[in-house]
Order: sequence, then structure tokens, then C-alpha cells
Amino acid sequence: MTQEIKYEIVQHDGGWAYKLNGVFSEPFRTHDEALAAAREAASRQELPDETRDILYEGERGVWHNEESEGDDRPDAEVIP
Repeated sequence: MTQEIKYEIVQHDGGWAYKLNGVFSEPFRTHDEALAAAREAASRQELPDETRDILYEGERGVWHNEESEGDDRPDAEVIP
């Protein structure tokens, strides 16, 4: 099953940003700039890559090591 992720454009830090899973991008001066940056980020999410090991910190502060298949990419959507 393909994972779905959603980038949302929101007001943030005196400007506009995109947000994914509660994490904000850097602020942009305009909504259109944030929207363009979110679309670029979303398009990169869908590009296949090499299979590799990844290390990440989970929500409870525990570190995880797992193999990420390069062709298992999410469907990315931008919500203006």
C-alpha cells in the first residue's frame, strides 16, 4: 500500500510556510512562494532512489534503523 502525505500551506512566523506532519518549512514572504516550494518538495518525494539504510528518531525519542526501498515512494499532495 502506498503511503500518502500532504503538504499544507499555512501562515507561519510572519509569512507563509508549508507544513508536513506538524513540521514547518522555512517562512516565505508570500503564499505563492510557499506553494511553489511545497510543490517542489512534493515532487521530490515521489522520485525513486536507491535502497538504503536510514536512521531516524521516532515520536518517543527512540532511534530506529531500517532499510528504505528506493522504489517505495509516497503519493504527495499539496493543499493550497
